[in-house]
Amino acid sequence: MNLNFLTVQTNKLKFNFKQKYMFPLHRGRRLRTNESIRSLVRETSLSPSDFMFPMFIAEGENYNVEIASMPGIFRRSIDLTVKEIHELFALGIRAVNIYVKVSENLKDNTGLEAWNPNGLMQNAIRAIKAACPEMIVMPDVALDPYSIYGHDGIITNGDVENDATNDALVKMAVSHAQAGADFVAPSDMMDGRVLRLREGLDAAGFHNVGIMSYSAKYASAFYGPFRDALDSAPVDATEIPKDKKTYQMDYANRIEAIKEALWDVEEGADMVMVKPGIAYLDIVREVKNAVNVPVTVYHVSGEYAMIKAAAERGWLDHDKIMMEQLMCIKRAGASLISTYFAKEAAILLNK
Repeated sequence: MNLNFLTVQTNKLKFNFKQKYMFPLHRGRRLRTNESIRSLVRETSLSPSDFMFPMFIAEGENYNVEIASMPGIFRRSIDLTVKEIHELFALGIRAVNIYVKVSENLKDNTGLEAWNPNGLMQNAIRAIKAACPEMIVMPDVALDPYSIYGHDGIITNGDVENDATNDALVKMAVSHAQAGADFVAPSDMMDGRVLRLREGLDAAGFHNVGIMSYSAKYASAFYGPFRDALDSAPVDATEIPKDKKTYQMDYANRIEAIKEALWDVEEGADMVMVKPGIAYLDIVREVKNAVNVPVTVYHVSGEYAMIKAAAERGWLDHDKIMMEQLMCIKRAGASLISTYFAKEAAILLNK
């Protein structure tokens, strides 16, 4: 692997200081005089097609329950999920990533339910694609919703077993492809799983099903509300890891993120993801500069919840902060933004 990029700077961003900057001949404010001029020279733009909406799906019918720590975000049954899919598509949103709330009686330490052809995830994929074939569906590939331990893999001898977990993830991804998924989205952070998924999908005849890999997924405290939504936090037990730090990344590290993204591209990832978003924009730019595939950024549940809470108290202007953060994520290098604000932002952009 060529790591020379670590010492290379983007020459386009360097100024030639031999050329004099002469005031008053040069006045930056000329290009900021009014909104018409500012819009002409704006370097970054947002549109609804830049967004992917994360959706939480539950068993039942006509089921619609708001997640307390994520105001405006709901767990919905498949029938109501399909209804919202039509609304999203009408707004110009073209992708969703979906997660399922698995019944406790279906959880174990093997992930068996994860590749049930008639499981909740598989039925949801089929229903969405039947109702709106042009909506791109990217189901989550990880075992934590199915695990009695709340971990992203199979626990053996007190640790998450990497290779056995990869075997399970391949079965899970193939079942998603069989149900009609356009991409699979491995969020588990096991070593080598992208290669195993690519090989497994190809062997099953799904050469055109893509992989959007969570390549630089950090062990972050920003995921709390998401775990509320799926009841998927690691359980408190002495015989298993208390957190996910043995497979998710240390948030002190930068070079490791670039390495992980490059590995995933070499293994066959069609897109790579950085997660979380706003607190990790330096990583977004580093990864964008290093890879030759689209970069997705996950604007995560904790980042969403903080804006909602501050806005409810009148401390921030909700819509202005929302749009500023989304624009900054795009400016940093995101090709696609997975965000709980997708619907609200699209409504504003369509006005």
